[in-house]
Amino acid sequence: MSTSQKLRELLAGSEIIVIPGVYDCLSAKLVEKTGFPVAATSGFGIAASTLGLPDYGFLTATEMFYSVGRITQSINIPLIADCDTGYGNALNVMRTVKDAVQIGLAGIILEDQEWPKKCGHFEGKRVISMQEHAGKIRAAVDARGDSGLVIIARTDARAPLGLEAAIERGKSYINAGADVLFIEAPQSVAELKIIADSFPDVPLVANIVEGGKTPEITTAELQSLGFKIVFFPLTALMVVTEVMGNCFQHLKQQGSTANLSGLMRFQDFQNLMGVPEYLQVEKEYQE
Repeated sequence: MSTSQKLRELLAGSEIIVIPGVYDCLSAKLVEKTGFPVAATSGFGIAASTLGLPDYGFLTATEMFYSVGRITQSINIPLIADCDTGYGNALNVMRTVKDAVQIGLAGIILEDQEWPKKCGHFEGKRVISMQEHAGKIRAAVDARGDSGLVIIARTDARAPLGLEAAIERGKSYINAGADVLFIEAPQSVAELKIIADSFPDVPLVANIVEGGKTPEITTAELQSLGFKIVFFPLTALMVVTEVMGNCFQHLKQQGSTANLSGLMRFQDFQNLMGVPEYLQVEKEYQE
């Protein structure tokens, strides 16, 4: 069974799908080991970890697929990739979709911001016309062929145009063939409920960015409202950044890693990376 088929089975189930954001192969392997059924890349996470830059449209399609392609090879669970705007018009979206299918992605997110885009929880976002993005969604659906790639249509219209316009766009994108709808950055529980009530038969995404614009309610509450997917796109990266900063600060001050809290045992790290298995294979070919 392909990863896109696995994702579609999960979407057809009764439970909300909790999906952590990953930004490299190591974070993806930890998500899989922990037992999550799906992982998702964050554009901000990959921009920050590979370029040291914010989510301001600096990441190119080539850079994104280079990182995401390696991640897909490192895990066996479905991976959803944040593909920003599709990196251009409908023709560019078609190439983006074909590349996504080729590297084995289970799903992609395509948003309706103008390029260069911004993080969905930043100020100053601008969106293209509803008609143009609906055309890009149709192009994506055509380009995926019979691959089963899940198309997640995202609208960032809530901030510049208001919630009513975002809902109107959502309906247009679903009519264009999107499998899942992602209305970014609703600003209250009441807005989340309005979105859910507006799309009773559509799989919906909630995106929880700690400190962002959307209220940080529980996954159980989101499921009761009617949401199907909840992304935590930056949680792991922000935790790792904090811990890494503390580690370097400790080393700078103490000149040693003695008494450093949160340090993983080297043997456990080797096990996570599959070192014992690789040693065994190496031994087989030496005899």
